[in-house]
Amino acid sequence: MNKAVFAAGCFWGVQYYFDQVPGVVKTTVGYTGGRTENPTYEQVCGHTTGYAEAVELVFDPNTVSYDTLVQHFFRMHDPTQINRQGPDVGDQYRSAIFYFGEEQQVAAERARNEHKMLGKAPIVTQIVPAARFYEAEEYHQKYAEKTGQGMCHIPYKDI
Repeated sequence: MNKAVFAAGCFWGVQYYFDQVPGVVKTTVGYTGGRTENPTYEQVCGHTTGYAEAVELVFDPNTVSYDTLVQHFFRMHDPTQINRQGPDVGDQYRSAIFYFGEEQQVAAERARNEHKMLGKAPIVTQIVPAARFYEAEEYHQKYAEKTGQGMCHIPYKDI
């Protein structure tokens, strides 16, 4: 099994989307890319911690490739928006790929460059090394599944 971490806006919808992708065996929502220890949701929403709402995936590379996951990532959100997705605004909603190793970095940069070629506005997705991932509070885990809400900006028809 391999890991991947993506930030593409509100983590509820991102988690729900990736849960539908064959080969993704586990998803966890949380916070990464910031500078304080053990951040809470309220702290992250306060825009002082530097954390992004993100989803950590565990996936079977024999069923789904990292390249495919990155393509889903770019399809599910607008990578041209800075610090926002849909109705959600703030640095915790930024577009970012947190990579594990050079192979993931190269794949992420290649996909970002392919999307640049589509002629839309500039892609602002950050591609940075994976940092410590803090699991979000339990009530955030599988939120869309639990409540039937929280899909936010995600186009589920594209899964």
